Amino acid sequence: MDEAIRKTIQAILDGQRIMSVATLRPDGWPQATTVGYVNDGLTLYFLCSPDSQKAANLARDNRMSLTINPDAGQLMQITGLSMAARAEKVKDPDEADRVLQLMPAKYPVQEGLKIAMPTRDQICIFRVAPKVISVLDYSKGFGHADLVTL
Repeated sequence: MDEAIRKTIQAILDGQRIMSVATLRPDGWPQATTVGYVNDGLTLYFLCSPDSQKAANLARDNRMSLTINPDAGQLMQITGLSMAARAEKVKDPDEADRVLQLMPAKYPVQEGLKIAMPTRDQICIFRVAPKVISVLDYSKGFGHADLVTL
């Protein structure tokens, strides 16, 4: 992978904290939803309820697509990432604890918040390994994207 593209991908991952994920429902229709994430390099992690539809979808078929898009003030300033990836449930308690320790940097504790962060035993953590990344950058031309295969 070109170093400039890697730096662009890393900057977007590090600078954002919300992504849209699409998983496959049992009837074959895609289901898109919004989740928060943290990343360790190019590996992404997100949390969800064990009873969620996305957790059930990924247990059946771990393929997913996702987008991460910083807000742009002008059309020709649009940038973002679109990925085809595989998601695996994190089963190792040490890895899960490490992921949960990454959360406060992207999601600082809010004063007076009445909702407690769920414990590791109350959630599913998914590790997302990108396979193909499309790096969108309209400043290089309308709809311009560089494709990276990992």
